Amino acid sequence: MKNFLYILPLLCLIACGGPEPRRPVKTQSGNLIKASVQRNIELLKQEEAFIQQIIGNDTLHDYLTSSTGSWYFYNSRNGDTDYTPLTDDLVTLKYNLVSLENDTIYTMEEIGTIKYRVDKQELFPGLRNSVKLLKENETATFFFPSAMAYGYHGDNNKIGPNVPLKSTISILKIDKQEENTDN
Repeated sequence: MKNFLYILPLLCLIACGGPEPRRPVKTQSGNLIKASVQRNIELLKQEEAFIQQIIGNDTLHDYLTSSTGSWYFYNSRNGDTDYTPLTDDLVTLKYNLVSLENDTIYTMEEIGTIKYRVDKQELFPGLRNSVKLLKENETATFFFPSAMAYGYHGDNNKIGPNVPLKSTISILKIDKQEENTDN
């Protein structure tokens, strides 16, 4: 019995190990993310091909490509100034949203006149970047792939997921900020 009293605490010490972490029953290999990336690459290729087809069929306009992945042509230009909006400038603008099949989604009247503080307020990426390409009293029509428009989420109203857009944007006025007037 005396031996048992010595062995019992020894057994308790040996039996007490650290907690063993739980392992997941199922592991993810990242294939879902890879498949999603591949699906988005294919979608972008299809949208760009469709936009290029539209551009190829349009002989009336000279198209330009922006560095951010949109295409555009000028409806009216302003040769009197070289100033394009910079960060913190207040831009007054109007725009519409149309599908690539020319179905009107939102008219300029529905959206109304917008006052936008450059790079300080939320607009969809294509519009945010396009504003910086135009001068006061200029109008241009832009083509945006869905990633530059409202993306996979849409606008929760009239624009569904992964919808490429066409938009005519007019810059009515640019109020320069003091730190931008020195340039």
